Amino acid sequence: MKITIAQINPIIGDLSGNTQKILEAANKAAEDKANLLLTPELSLCGYPPRDLLLKPGFVAAMGIALVQLAQNLPANLAVLVGTVEENAQADVAGGKSLYNSIALLHQGEVKQVFHKRLLPTYDVFDEHRYFEPGLKANYFNLDGVKIGVTICEDLWNDEEFFGKRSYSINPIADLSSFNVDLVVNLSASPYTQGKQSFREAMLKHTALRFDKPIIYVNQVGGNDDLIFDGRSFALNRQGEVTARACGFDADLLQLAFDKQQQDLNFGSISPDCESEDEEIWQALVLGVKDYVLKCGFSKVVLGLSGGIDSSIVAAIATAALGKENVLGVLMPSPYSSESSIKDADDLARNLGFKTEKLPIGNLMESYDGTFAELFADTGFGLAEENIQSRIRGNLLMAISNKFGYLLLSTGNKSEMAVGYCTLYGDMNGGLAVIADVPKTRVYSLCHWLNKNGEVIPDNVLTKAPSAELKPGQFDQDSLPDYEILDDILQRLVNDYQSVEEIVAAGYDKSLVNKVIKMVARAEFKRRQAPPGIKITDRAFGTGWRMPIASNWLKVEDTYQNKPVSVSSTTRRK
Repeated sequence: MKITIAQINPIIGDLSGNTQKILEAANKAAEDKANLLLTPELSLCGYPPRDLLLKPGFVAAMGIALVQLAQNLPANLAVLVGTVEENAQADVAGGKSLYNSIALLHQGEVKQVFHKRLLPTYDVFDEHRYFEPGLKANYFNLDGVKIGVTICEDLWNDEEFFGKRSYSINPIADLSSFNVDLVVNLSASPYTQGKQSFREAMLKHTALRFDKPIIYVNQVGGNDDLIFDGRSFALNRQGEVTARACGFDADLLQLAFDKQQQDLNFGSISPDCESEDEEIWQALVLGVKDYVLKCGFSKVVLGLSGGIDSSIVAAIATAALGKENVLGVLMPSPYSSESSIKDADDLARNLGFKTEKLPIGNLMESYDGTFAELFADTGFGLAEENIQSRIRGNLLMAISNKFGYLLLSTGNKSEMAVGYCTLYGDMNGGLAVIADVPKTRVYSLCHWLNKNGEVIPDNVLTKAPSAELKPGQFDQDSLPDYEILDDILQRLVNDYQSVEEIVAAGYDKSLVNKVIKMVARAEFKRRQAPPGIKITDRAFGTGWRMPIASNWLKVEDTYQNKPVSVSSTTRRK
């Protein structure tokens, strides 16, 4: 049996466009004499559709599109398509009104519909908001092969692999009891750094445990803050990867199932990324490209300070959209060093994009005059520093409005975590490109980018980071060294460690408490930030749901140095 994976890049809500992508993949699969085509979870509407699912017209249109697609597919090709089906029993038996489903299309008809059984509600997922879980094991027969069907999360509940169950059932165990020959999993699994190796390790364990070959199909592309990395793959019964699609791009992957051996044959195996930096770079480039184009833009603008953050964002934007579609704006103040201006010019020359220079000294003087009476008898401080940032933010937004360019903000995760950023200033923008990239990783990415020659000017990598909002200012005047800060943030934000656990790792307690308070107090800023591209397990985006008005820090102080009953190591990733 020949099987084709269609690793497509859907646009959420674009039913006609997504249908066309599935149809094109089906026609190519039919030309290759494939018997079965596999598409990702919710491939018809794109994942995640979020509250579009609350619109009855959207769900009804999806049903019409599904029937039309079935009628237009090659007659001899069976196709599994991700869709939504209404729960006919919701009014009588209760429950949600929709199922997250996979439809089997064959010979012009919708032959069967299978429902997702495990619905995630952690991190960025909120599927119980919309869907009712399926109750039955899903499988079908095609050309004498019994094929089990699972949808994304249905794979992620092996108590042997995770050490516990997060749900009461294991759909793979259920399918094994029905003696299926092959398991397929149709996913829309968002990217985080290192996740692919985790997926392959998890499914190797599953294949070996149940003695079943498994085909894993993933969506690709950027949808809002989420990146889907593709890298669909297949494993034989021995847990060996027999085929892998490319990463961060659409792909068609051909597979062959040997009926006599009851196993998958080896096929094309695309190489994976050589380093973490390469993987993150590809994710960010894809995220920028898809966000810009899917939102209807073609060009972007960003402020160039000569610093490392704006440098890496400019490099990402150039790779994603082409140098002709990037505008960098230099906005020097009286405090800007000549070397920073030169660094920004050198970066633009290395990457080949256009720049404009808009000095802000006169605008700063105008603000000083306006506030002269009100600010009399006060010293230069945070208010004046922030005015500079807000002047720049206004200029960039004006350019965005005038020419229809999307403004990219350039703040990194370390700054976003502790509030080292200015509302209505450097936080202005339509997309926060590196908002989930810690400062230390920004440096690492820049060094990786320079491995074959200078892209980021060397001086940018070696000078002390500074916002240059007053004479002699450096980031470390207000923050710990970034190596220290990023490790504390990793332990606090990603690993859920307590004060005692972080202190036990060698950090001063007063410093840890200071960082914790900075993170909490910056929540109101993050709530007003543009969407950022998620690359870690714990991003300040749709999966981060902290209150702004909270007294927990005061309460937490009373619990420090007391034993806790739940270890952070038990939390599921």
